[in-house]
Amino acid sequence: MATRICSLDDLKPGKAIRVKIGEATIAVVREPSGTVKALDDKCSHGEISLSEGFVEDGAIECWAHGAKFDLNTGKPLSLPAYEPVAVYEVLIDNNDIFIEYE
Repeated sequence: MATRICSLDDLKPGKAIRVKIGEATIAVVREPSGTVKALDDKCSHGEISLSEGFVEDGAIECWAHGAKFDLNTGKPLSLPAYEPVAVYEVLIDNNDIFIEYE
């Protein structure tokens, strides 16, 4: 089922927001190129919100310890994280962002 998150205009390029869908907390990221991605908001290294991190080069970096995660796969790109985070399908329809979440 797709859940509407916000308007594409509400999410600035290079930024992320935190949303709650059911029990999941998800970081919705708009890359500088304009592409929108979604992944678990919690860094797999600790209880840190990824949506508060830095977005660049197809990755989001945890602000606390510097672990980077690939926005396409959720795989860690640097230590101290070694476990991936889940990624979610993003749909854009009529300038609205939706996330597929069961």
